[in-house]
Amino acid sequence: MKALKASLLDPKSAVFDEILPSGRGFTHELSPGQIFRIVDLEGNQAVDTLFSNARNLEQRYSPTDTLRAPKNLYLPTGTRLVSSEGRSMLEIVADTCGRHDTIGGACSAESNQVRYALDKKFMHNCRDSFLLALSRYGRGMSKRDLSSNINFFMNVPVTPKGALSFADGVSGPGRYVEMRAEMDVLVLISNCPQLNNPCNAYNPTPIRLLVWQG
Repeated sequence: MKALKASLLDPKSAVFDEILPSGRGFTHELSPGQIFRIVDLEGNQAVDTLFSNARNLEQRYSPTDTLRAPKNLYLPTGTRLVSSEGRSMLEIVADTCGRHDTIGGACSAESNQVRYALDKKFMHNCRDSFLLALSRYGRGMSKRDLSSNINFFMNVPVTPKGALSFADGVSGPGRYVEMRAEMDVLVLISNCPQLNNPCNAYNPTPIRLLVWQG
């Protein structure tokens, strides 16, 4: 069920404001109380996202612990994003889309090859974008730090038999999701470059990222 809620925050008062092109990776550290917004500028753009405790990188976002409390496969307003140690990392405080997936995972060279065709292996993918962004961030992070991610704005219906499908998105231009950090958080994003399924409407587009002080 959708739980839509608009934000009262003015982009003009943001302390950070950046446009991230499609296919690019991104890292940023949030302090407790800061508000982080992801904007789907043109609509139907999947934003693959990972969160880690910036002071203890081995503590990461856990979909299992996050989904256990609300008993909801998706992430509506009010959802607390919980870490692998059971701590609240962020809370979704505003959302104008209403559909965010956390079980479909991120695309990779291997999944592109298996799902679509042998010659798709070398296409740009989120796993590679994550790793490139981590290499630029430093602190010795690598593929072992990639855990299960959130796909903001991505529509992954679950059938009555438990199967997943990658369906047309329900997001639109200018829709956003906003989170309040509840610890020091490292944000890792791949603005998904996928061209082989409808998660990006077969047309990856830029997103806007903003941060406000609490």
